Amino acid sequence: MPAPGPRSRGLVLATQELGGVTGRSTRTCILGAAMKIAVCTKYVPEAAANARIDPQTKRLDRSGEGSLNQFDVHAVEEALKLKEGEGEGEVVIVSVGPERALEAMRKALAMGADRAVLVSDDAVAGSDLVATSRVLAAALEREKPDLVLFGQQANDSDGAVLWAAVADRLQRPLVSQVAELTRENGKVRGKRQTEYGYDVIEAPLPAVVAVSDAINEPRYPSLKGIMGAKKKPQETVSLSELGVDAGEAGEAGSRTEVYALGDPPARGDTVKIEDDGTGAEKILAFLQEKKAL
Repeated sequence: MPAPGPRSRGLVLATQELGGVTGRSTRTCILGAAMKIAVCTKYVPEAAANARIDPQTKRLDRSGEGSLNQFDVHAVEEALKLKEGEGEGEVVIVSVGPERALEAMRKALAMGADRAVLVSDDAVAGSDLVATSRVLAAALEREKPDLVLFGQQANDSDGAVLWAAVADRLQRPLVSQVAELTRENGKVRGKRQTEYGYDVIEAPLPAVVAVSDAINEPRYPSLKGIMGAKKKPQETVSLSELGVDAGEAGEAGSRTEVYALGDPPARGDTVKIEDDGTGAEKILAFLQEKKAL
């Protein structure tokens, strides 16, 4: 496999810092038992909204309309397919965010998920990867699922690291970038594409899996599903209910700090070259003038 790049090295450092915080999970998966699947989702700003950094908080402005992260919808779909394939089980949607995030989570309920759990607390605002993973891990420890599914990344930050941090806190095996997922005999098997072909990775349950957006085509919620979503269990819990101290979340529990914001440097002078048959010569002369050749 190719050598890890800068992002991979950052991932290793992050997991080393986070390791062993909640202790090793003692939950075991009973062969043949109905599987409980937790899908971690994120409430993100609408894709059509103009992304803006708040100059006061130095964080992404999330005051506008939001929706369910599209990458996470693929994880919801895969959870439903696993449940339907086995004929039984439970799919629980878990998220951290403001109370209005429940509205977005109802999309997953309308698709067929059984219930939703939202961790909403004023002290959570401003949480970075470290703090968010701590809160999510606590919520998952409370639920004790056999399988935790994540989408590949969030479309507001494109981090693609949170699932690794949560798996490390839970001390569960992790398979990422999964494009095909099956479960059999107390194990999950994930197939993912690589530069040289495919990897097939097997891990015992309980486990954490991050799926790619190539794994499936999410279903559209039916009218019956949309109407029924409002009646499904939707629980909002606080940090204290999870046993997480307020100082371990939000800015207080974060390890990332933004020191300043600045405008990008102004572009230099631009030259527009009209091709009148001598365009190639003009480009060559321009590059020579700039000593780029």
